Amino acid sequence: MLEIDGHSLTLEDVRRVASGVETNVTVSADARRAIDASRQLVERVLESGEPVYGVTTGFGRLSEIAVPPESRLRMQENLVRSHATGVGGTLDREVGRAVILLRANSLARGNSGVRHEVVELLLSLLRSGIDPLIPEFGSVGASGDLAPLAHVALCLMGEGNVHGDEGPVPARSALERSGLEPVTLREKEGLALINGTQATTGQGVLALLAAEQAVETAELAGAMSLEGLLGTPTPFDERVHANRPHPGQMTSASRLRALLTDSEIRESHRHGDPRVQDAYSLRCMPQVHGAARDVMRFIRGVLEIEVNSSTDNPLVFAAAGEILSAGNFHAQLIAESLDFLAIACTDLAAISQQRIERLLNPDLSTLPAFLAKDPGVESGLAIAQVTAVDLLTEMRVLSHPASVDTVTTSANKEDHVSMGMAAARKARRAVRCLQYELAVELMCAAQALEFLEPLKPGLGVAEAYQLIRQHVPPLAGDRVLSDEIERLRELVDSGALVDIVLKHAISTAD
Repeated sequence: MLEIDGHSLTLEDVRRVASGVETNVTVSADARRAIDASRQLVERVLESGEPVYGVTTGFGRLSEIAVPPESRLRMQENLVRSHATGVGGTLDREVGRAVILLRANSLARGNSGVRHEVVELLLSLLRSGIDPLIPEFGSVGASGDLAPLAHVALCLMGEGNVHGDEGPVPARSALERSGLEPVTLREKEGLALINGTQATTGQGVLALLAAEQAVETAELAGAMSLEGLLGTPTPFDERVHANRPHPGQMTSASRLRALLTDSEIRESHRHGDPRVQDAYSLRCMPQVHGAARDVMRFIRGVLEIEVNSSTDNPLVFAAAGEILSAGNFHAQLIAESLDFLAIACTDLAAISQQRIERLLNPDLSTLPAFLAKDPGVESGLAIAQVTAVDLLTEMRVLSHPASVDTVTTSANKEDHVSMGMAAARKARRAVRCLQYELAVELMCAAQALEFLEPLKPGLGVAEAYQLIRQHVPPLAGDRVLSDEIERLRELVDSGALVDIVLKHAISTAD
């Protein structure tokens, strides 16, 4: 069971709920009291007649229009319906589950003025496996992720569609099958449900967690390529990095040293090798991989704060008896962070691609052309590299920042927006492309080791090689590689290779 309180949710909690590993999510007793207190203040304000944005007034450019009491509930439902304007394909079910959890956790802080029944119904969706259909386009990441969150709120009202085993299913039918009653939204609740950064942040959390696995895998792929190319681990010496102690760089060098421990391949060319130093794609792995690690560390800090924040407007401060209009819905920091994530992933792919080139180009190593058994008659892994280059080109396009492309909306009331949703979409796609890129490098590096037998690589590399061979056999002749690249990408995504990296890192540290 996972208990939320608006303050202590972790990124790993989000992944467990998003993947369906954890479905039993509840609200803590303290959070329940905070939710109730904030609602009571809203009720008192309604009785006083004090004008409050989105409660007794219209929204956005219409905030100067007072709404009479008899129209306020209809206004909340109209808000949800009118803002459910998303288009395009639907977000993955795991993203939708992350969005629901994050919105519930934000409401649980007690700054949103909703009834606890609304939060409970959100969590009931998670427990019942009811996943709203959320279109991927429709948010500019300011005033919140309005359209994506409106499609979630529609489901609570018994409207819209949810995922079914064979296609879309009406939300009302799904609620009825689970014994759940749609909610009738009261004052402030429609606004509170759609005004937040959770669609951007949910995608961002999942993208970051996958990217953190990918950078660990990049150490492994790089170490395996280094072995295949008869490279030297000397540049990873701890003394080198102690003299430029960026945390990511030091971690990367440590990982590489651990993976290459007790390498017979290294010993085979320790003496008499005329080469003084390797190319940057091998020698500078700690500096390049480490840069990505430090970027991801920064982004993790941003997201850890964001998932436990109140991001709607206005905010309710029950203890002070005040309701304040502000701008916590603006996702600029999240957008810029996720743009940065796409850039970091692209550079990891770029250095991976250079290692692939060195493995396949016979002018750059002693390996046969394209790692083919019979070059000329066979093409070997030549076109796998072409696929990798196409992926890298896609990632370079995705590296253009969305967060600098603000466009005015809502009759110039919302005159600076973050484009956070676009940044999140790009980041997720960039991470997926990186996984494919690393899959190709692992395929090439493992094949390179075939030509160095019976010499054995470092202990970590050897263990990873055995796991790779459980999914992809050695290349004995030309064959279709698409399915094998896909299997290796799934292996990268599974985290099984990361387990090997961390196991050897810990073993070496001990």
